[in-house]
Amino acid sequence: METQETNQVSGSYRTGGNRLSHAFGRMFLPRRDTISIGSLAKNALLSEYFVLYLSIAYMIVLWPIIPWMFGAQNVSDILSNMWPLLIIAIGQTFVLITAGIDLSQTSVMALTSVVGAMLMVGHVDPLLFSKSPVWGILLTEEGGLLSGYSLSFIFAIVAMLAIGALVGLFNGIAVAVFRMPAFIVTLVSMMFFSAIAVYLPKSENIQGLPEAYTSISSGSLLGIPYPLLLAVAVGVAAHILLSRTLYGRRLYAIGINPTASAISGIPTKRIVVLAYVISALCATLGAVLYSSRLEMGRPTLGDMQFIDIVGANVIAGVSLAGGKGKITWTLFGVFFFVLLANSLNLLNLPFYMIDIVKGAVILAAALLDVARNRAAIQSR
Repeated sequence: METQETNQVSGSYRTGGNRLSHAFGRMFLPRRDTISIGSLAKNALLSEYFVLYLSIAYMIVLWPIIPWMFGAQNVSDILSNMWPLLIIAIGQTFVLITAGIDLSQTSVMALTSVVGAMLMVGHVDPLLFSKSPVWGILLTEEGGLLSGYSLSFIFAIVAMLAIGALVGLFNGIAVAVFRMPAFIVTLVSMMFFSAIAVYLPKSENIQGLPEAYTSISSGSLLGIPYPLLLAVAVGVAAHILLSRTLYGRRLYAIGINPTASAISGIPTKRIVVLAYVISALCATLGAVLYSSRLEMGRPTLGDMQFIDIVGANVIAGVSLAGGKGKITWTLFGVFFFVLLANSLNLLNLPFYMIDIVKGAVILAAALLDVARNRAAIQSR
């Protein structure tokens, strides 16, 4: 009896002691749910909106250094540079999700801009273009094959899209059907089609495009610029395709494990081929916006933009190893990359310094992606 009472008393002391220690713990020790700077930083690092937060922080830092950067004209320039790059980067996102890469996007831009311009140009100088291999076929002194028709720019755009799709089809078949490395296939495509783009006009820019075509980059519908409308349409369509369709789910599965996807019955070849076609079509749409703004078909169009295209995706967190990527991430990455390029230009840095900074940012983004993946694994 005494032993039982003693146990009860000692138990009450232990319970009371535990309660007392818990009380002191709540008073003097940090609670587990207390929000700390470290937890905020970790949550921000793992957030899908991390690049957007980074862009906002970057703008805050730049505000006292380059206040004119946020003037109406410069903001307009940033947005006008953003829409065509976003469209092209969206196409690259599809290929990166498959663990591939499309180096040929810039050559598609150059080739389609040249061919489209040749079809609809109103007048050309025979002294410049008489040695072109298509002189007398696509080009004459009176202009292109479709010059004089009111809807020539529409047929020219259709032809540009068809050429882009064929290049993407070639890349996709070589990668998916013949199992050739994507890097090698698209590198060869880039070299070949870039050379064709220079060869056709003999390195000359094709000027004198119809006003209906050049107004694509400067016109608007109900006050909304055409490039913005096109970028939104492409972005929404791509987002739905990736997140709401069977094709999107299969695309991610192929990027994660192509062998398991093939064994499970997924038509991997067809899906990968379509990804490269989408990439080339997006590059063609970007060429339409760029060439209409420049008011010319340019055989070197996009030569220096590949680092921007891939860099925006890498910064956004789209994995080069495949299986990871979202259109919203690409949007944030493009915004940050355009903001970075614009600020570097406003600082009047030499061109080589701009490339050095861009390269360093891309490398930092790749390292940051590794850190995010490790943090995500540890938080599970």
